[in-house]
Amino acid sequence: MRLGMHTYSLYHHGVAEDWAGFALPWQRQMTLFEMMDYIQTLGLEGLHLDAKALDRMEPAYYDQVRAYAGSRDLYLEFNFALKSGQYDSAVQFDVADGLAIAHAIGADVTKIGMNLTRPRPVAAGKFHPDIMVQLEAVVNRVTAVLGQVEKTGIKLALENHTDAFSEEVLWVLDRINHPLVGACIDTVNGIHVTENPITAVENLAPRAFTNHFRDNRIVITPWGLKFTGAAVGEGDLDMKRAYELIRGNPDMNRINIELDLECPLDNMEAAMETEKAALERSVAYCRDVLKIS
Repeated sequence: MRLGMHTYSLYHHGVAEDWAGFALPWQRQMTLFEMMDYIQTLGLEGLHLDAKALDRMEPAYYDQVRAYAGSRDLYLEFNFALKSGQYDSAVQFDVADGLAIAHAIGADVTKIGMNLTRPRPVAAGKFHPDIMVQLEAVVNRVTAVLGQVEKTGIKLALENHTDAFSEEVLWVLDRINHPLVGACIDTVNGIHVTENPITAVENLAPRAFTNHFRDNRIVITPWGLKFTGAAVGEGDLDMKRAYELIRGNPDMNRINIELDLECPLDNMEAAMETEKAALERSVAYCRDVLKIS
C-alpha cells in the first residue's frame, strides 16, 4: 500500500480548490514542483490533485509535471468535477477534457465529482426523482467517453462527494457497468447526506479505485454541533475500520491523506504551519498505527 496526499491538505498554501464559496485572502505560496519535493521529505509517494494544484494549464507544462513526478517515482491522480455552475468552476471539466488532462500529466486514476443538487430534506432524498434525472445524466456523460477511457487505460472513480449517498454512486456504476469505472471513497463525506460514513465505506470499498482518507472531529456547541477537520487519527471517525475495508480491495493500493482544517486567516504563516504539522501527524498515524508501508 502506497501512502500519498490529496492536495486539499495544503489548501492554505493556495494549491487546491476553493470550496463552498470560500477563497484565501493571500496568494499561492507553493508550486506543484515544490509540493512534490515537500511530500517526499515526509515519505509520501504520490499526489491526488485538482487543477488548482497545476501552475499552468498548457500541454508543455503537463509534460513537465509528468516527467517531474516520474523521475521521483510519484504516482499522480487527477481530481475534477462535472460542470454544474456550482462551487469552483476552475476545477470543473467535461469528462473528455478532464480525462485528457489526466492523461497528459501521467495520472492513472481520475476522480469525478458528480455535483448533484439535492432537494431538502436531504435525509429523505435518497434516489429522489430530481436526483435520478441528474444521475441518469452522469451515466450518459461517462458512457459517451468510454472509448477514450479504454484508449488511455485511465480508471474513472466517481466520488461519494457531499452530494451523494453511496447507494446512488453504486447505482451509477451498475448502469455504466465498465471495468475501468469505479468509485472514489471519501471517508467523511457520507455524513453530509446523513449517511454513516463507515456504511459508505463498506458499500463503496469493493468497487473503489481510490480514496480520500480523511478524519473529522465532532464539537458540541450550544447551537448544535460543528463537524470540523482533524489530523488523521485525531478525529471521531473509525479510521482503523475504514482502512481495514479499503485494504480489503486489491484494486486499491494507495491511501490519499486529506485534511480540511480550520486555520487562522489573519496569519498566513501560522495557517500553513498548522497544515504541515497536522499532515506530519497524519503520516505518523498511518505509518505507526495503521502500519501502512
